[in-house]
Amino acid sequence: MTRSTRLQDQINLPEIPPELQSSVKMTTLDRVYAWSRKRSLWPMLFGLACCAFEMIATAASRYDTARFGMEIMRASPRQADLMIVNGTVTKKMAPLLVRLYNQMAEPKYVIAMGACAISGGPFKEGYNVVSGVDRLIPVDVYVPGCPPRPEALIQGILALHARFEHESIKDIRAFQPGEDEGVPEPILGPDLINWRDLEGLVGPKDKDV
Repeated sequence: MTRSTRLQDQINLPEIPPELQSSVKMTTLDRVYAWSRKRSLWPMLFGLACCAFEMIATAASRYDTARFGMEIMRASPRQADLMIVNGTVTKKMAPLLVRLYNQMAEPKYVIAMGACAISGGPFKEGYNVVSGVDRLIPVDVYVPGCPPRPEALIQGILALHARFEHESIKDIRAFQPGEDEGVPEPILGPDLINWRDLEGLVGPKDKDV
């Protein structure tokens, strides 16, 4: 039984006459959409620390991310749909990182590359380091290591491709009803205050001043 025949049995596609089976293929819109996303991810040119060199090496000729259709790293977030957070996320950088994420094109994805991006790494609990970028923005794939090698990043990209295979267009965050207000940018300070919660943090004496 071929793959196309199994697909027809699963979703009740119309049967293709034998004389047309060599030239006509039946599939679903979800599969076409997943196929196109797998081959057109546009990563953003965004590096934070030493993991950035491993990302650059992944894009070079030895490993060659061009095979995945993502050889061009975009300098503008408005032309990118993949953010690879590769390095230590400091509290000073956090508002800028969230701002770049909000400006990226939908549907967009995030790969947390390396121990620093995942949990703070050796600088965890430092006074100026965020203990994981997932405290700021949603993360789709985690690539552990300090730093992870290019092969590990490629495995993370393939894991993202595998996720596309199981997603439906109706379930993608970007296509949900309602207006997307984006991720709130934190305010610089000892605890990265969320400005949307600022009114609840202000005491009655402060309000009267």
